[in-house]
Amino acid sequence: MMAKSNGLHSSPANHHPCPPAQARAVGDTEGPGLSTRRTCSTQDDTSSELQRGAPLDQGEQPPASAFQGRGALARIVRLVLVLRDWASKSLHEEQQRPDPFLERFQGPELQAVAAGAGNNLEDEEIEEENKKKKWQIFVVDPAGDWYYCWLAVIAVPVLYNWCLLIARACFSDLQKTYVVLWLVLDYISDCIYVGDIVIRLRTGFLEQGLLVKDLKKLRDNYIYTLQFKLDVLSILPTDLAYFAVGLHHPELRFNRLLRFSRMFEFFDRTETRTSHPNIFRISNLVLYILVIIHWNACIYYAISKAIGFGEDTWVYPNITDPEYGYLTREYIYCLYWSTLTLTTIGETPPPVRDEEYLFVIFDFLIGVLIFATIVGNVGSMISNMNATRAEFQAKIDAIKHYMQFRKVSKDMETKVIKWFDYLWTNKKAVDEREVLKNLPDKLRAEIAINVHLETLKKVRIFQDCEAGLLVELVLKLRLQVFSPGDYICRKGDIGKEMYIIKEGKLAVVADDGTTQYALLTAGGCFGEISILNIKGSKMGNRRTANIRSLGYSDLFCLSKEDLMEAVTEYPDAKKVLEERGREILIKEGLLDESAAEASTEEKSVEEKLDRLASNLDTLHTRFGRLLTEYNDAQMKLKQRITVLESKMRQQDLDDFFSDSSDSLLEDEEKALSGGMQ
Repeated sequence: MMAKSNGLHSSPANHHPCPPAQARAVGDTEGPGLSTRRTCSTQDDTSSELQRGAPLDQGEQPPASAFQGRGALARIVRLVLVLRDWASKSLHEEQQRPDPFLERFQGPELQAVAAGAGNNLEDEEIEEENKKKKWQIFVVDPAGDWYYCWLAVIAVPVLYNWCLLIARACFSDLQKTYVVLWLVLDYISDCIYVGDIVIRLRTGFLEQGLLVKDLKKLRDNYIYTLQFKLDVLSILPTDLAYFAVGLHHPELRFNRLLRFSRMFEFFDRTETRTSHPNIFRISNLVLYILVIIHWNACIYYAISKAIGFGEDTWVYPNITDPEYGYLTREYIYCLYWSTLTLTTIGETPPPVRDEEYLFVIFDFLIGVLIFATIVGNVGSMISNMNATRAEFQAKIDAIKHYMQFRKVSKDMETKVIKWFDYLWTNKKAVDEREVLKNLPDKLRAEIAINVHLETLKKVRIFQDCEAGLLVELVLKLRLQVFSPGDYICRKGDIGKEMYIIKEGKLAVVADDGTTQYALLTAGGCFGEISILNIKGSKMGNRRTANIRSLGYSDLFCLSKEDLMEAVTEYPDAKKVLEERGREILIKEGLLDESAAEASTEEKSVEEKLDRLASNLDTLHTRFGRLLTEYNDAQMKLKQRITVLESKMRQQDLDDFFSDSSDSLLEDEEKALSGGMQ
């Protein structure tokens, strides 16, 4: 009530600042802070806007007679306009105000986009100037919503042609009765078909992860495909033959059925986008079966017409009979016959002619395939729908068997069963890590932050931490559910985890378990002191309080190893956590300041030793690199010397052989000259 009165009666004269946020910590706990800063800012904005509008009416103070006649009406109109402008401006500002928590996490690119959204008025002129350029480079993103909406549009005429062309071709009364309607719908669908070709010519595709916008590449990517040929065949003006044979021949438009791929593409994308894929798959399967039954009914009627109505017991009865001579009965009778045949129920008149036997055999084969498809698809869909429940029930059964085998007490067995029942009733039985394990860490972190946004925004340690650290911590959080009366931690226990309250209420209790010191709600965190190993803490790494769950409580658990691994790369965040822990320990008288100072000195010495060790490692690395380079150079030198030695040996051998050959020639010449003498 106080908040409401302050908000309603705020004015320049009696306006008071709002009190600051207050938080209370007991022992090893921290409750969520209650802040009214946003409320105050909203009230200040409201009062300031109203004050801006006030001078418009305070410039003149007309007499009471001014409130009569046109003067009163003008002042009322001015007041309404001022209030309307103020309300629209306030609403616009509220819509553009981003969430600071998400804004900090999303990064500079998205922040730039969000900030640019506020400059719509300045960008309007630029957008108008660039409209023609944008149309020239207009390219449809196949992954966008606009493309999906176009698929929904083009699927309608495709389904229309697949259902009604065959019916109009077989049931002549249907074609003749509504001929004008069919002409209008036919040419509307043709226009959509032509528009679909234009859209396909401007549909982009990914090349090296980027959307291609080169119109020539897009055109070539579409024209040289089989789909382009089918699309062209589907819009050939075959109905020009109407001028020769008349309007009552819709079978001339059967080429329109070649556009069926667009309908299948729409179904595939809908199955991917929908939140209820199993229901959509069943509906899609039923649609396919109905279309097959519809086509079979139309073919049965056409065969009966070709043989002659009433010629035998198998064909459609004679249409001269008033009971079977009108359109509704004709279609329903054929549909009934087709349904009995394709579902292999039977109970239809036996065929008489050979062609009738062949058609029934073909129908029975199609019916067997349809029945097998229905059984297989529906069975797999039902098993997929119940897979989660079956897996969860298997876990419960296994634990029940174990408790019965170990002869666990009935009270404990009841408690365990109630815990499982709470998980299933509140839809918390799914292992989120198992479901999201195939996603990259970035997407998993974004999903976790969006799902648990309201809780994470209340946690003080997340308010000022870096986005990278937030991702690390969120990915390491594990959800745990505690039953009523469970102790989350006891005073003196070794601390191995810290906890963040997602849902539920916890109590800080005395050793007797009943006396409550404080109440913790969603957003509170506790247990970080015992896992930070704060120097000078009298409790060491032990718990400093007893915390008990009042009802069912959902807590995020962060282990000591995970926290230390995360804050190793973010020393500033680690310092913030340690400072906060020291403040709580000082408040509770659990910090030995002399030991803390000694630990600080030890820490400085340790830092020096760490720096010295790192320098030694650096020197060792550099020395190893130099030694490696020296060995490589020595090896290369040895190789060059070896090559030179081999060349020298080869040269010596060549000289030796050349000298020996010269001496032999000289001896031969001397011998020849002596013989001649």
